[in-house]
Amino acid sequence: MRGSGITFGKFIALRRAEMEWTQLRLAAELDRSEVWMSLVERDLQRVKDLTLLQRLAEVLRCELNELMALPQPASDRPRSRPRKSASITLTSSSAAEEDDVRRRPFLTLAAAALFAPVAGQQAAHAETAAPLAGLEDLLVYGAGRIPAPRSKPTHESVAAWLLTSRREFKAAQYDALAEALPSRIAAAQMVGSTEERARNVAQLYNLAVRLCIKIGDNNMVAITADRALTAARDGGDPLVVAEAQRMVSSAWRRQGSLARATDIVVVAAEDLLVDTTVPESARLAARGDLYATAAYTAAKTGDRAYAHSLIREAADSAAASGLMDGVQGVALHELSVHYELGDAGRAIELASTVDPTALPTAERQARFFTDVARAFDQWGKPEQCYRALLAAEEAAPQEVRRGAVRDLATALLRHDRKLPGVRDFAARAGVQII
Repeated sequence: MRGSGITFGKFIALRRAEMEWTQLRLAAELDRSEVWMSLVERDLQRVKDLTLLQRLAEVLRCELNELMALPQPASDRPRSRPRKSASITLTSSSAAEEDDVRRRPFLTLAAAALFAPVAGQQAAHAETAAPLAGLEDLLVYGAGRIPAPRSKPTHESVAAWLLTSRREFKAAQYDALAEALPSRIAAAQMVGSTEERARNVAQLYNLAVRLCIKIGDNNMVAITADRALTAARDGGDPLVVAEAQRMVSSAWRRQGSLARATDIVVVAAEDLLVDTTVPESARLAARGDLYATAAYTAAKTGDRAYAHSLIREAADSAAASGLMDGVQGVALHELSVHYELGDAGRAIELASTVDPTALPTAERQARFFTDVARAFDQWGKPEQCYRALLAAEEAAPQEVRRGAVRDLATALLRHDRKLPGVRDFAARAGVQII
């Protein structure tokens, strides 16, 4: 491992692999982000701070002099903000970005919250624990606490369960998916080569992250996202890795680290751009998803120019892929971008160009109507907001239990005399009505 020609980043990566640590765990030990750790290991980020180098030597159990003697890049790699025809160069030297990089990694925060919810969150955690109880058992105790499948898992059965899980999510059958997913993950860990097992497990964990987002358990989002990314990297499929990175970005966003969440998916999109092992159409569609996620997060920070440039890049990538699914997904993200930036009128204008009946899944239809409802609420139009929520419920009844819908329903109770049935709807959404 210490032969001639080895770089600083390669040494770190090899030593970490010897210790059987993930990048996220090493980053946590250094109080840095996983994205920063990835850049270091790829020799795209210099480590100049002596205190940090000393800590790195301690963690890796090597000599500081040995570490400092290894060649590092001459300078940090500049990262760019994509636009339609140009790029805006970002450096890693800004105080705001450096402060964000030093925040506690989301996994540490989420793990602590999973075992000891903070004040004010106990009731919400209790509400979400039931549907996710099996997934929690799998994460905390391993497969030993999960009921064994009725028959021995095979390649065919694992492939079928993966397809079924995707169908259940798209159909917004979240209760059924939550009940079945832990045993499917456990079964996928038993079949195939190391890489095949990892790919299947990663795809199921990616679905688990999205399920946790729907149910509203941010702590579980963070932990399942980490599992997804770890398995995806072991599996070696660039598209599965990219999706897992998108899930990690969502976890960071839901923990409040918006700059880091944006950075993760922008870097992932850049990496995917140069990966020629992936068919071009699939690579472009995945980049569209990554940039769309980055645009939504950037919009939440209020960075209007960056959010618009990212969503344009997402739309261009999705259109170039020729895949309608990607184009539709970006359009829904663009609607959310307008809402997050406070542009309710533009959101509704865009929504008027979308045919909801052409959206292929119940989950996507319900998400569209929920976003429309949020825009009408922001615009001060309660009647239109209520109608959109009823349409979301008709498309996917389990979607109305989401926190965003519950918040909207609570606000609509002020207009209960003008909105017949709104109190019953609020109750179905989980609002406690006195």
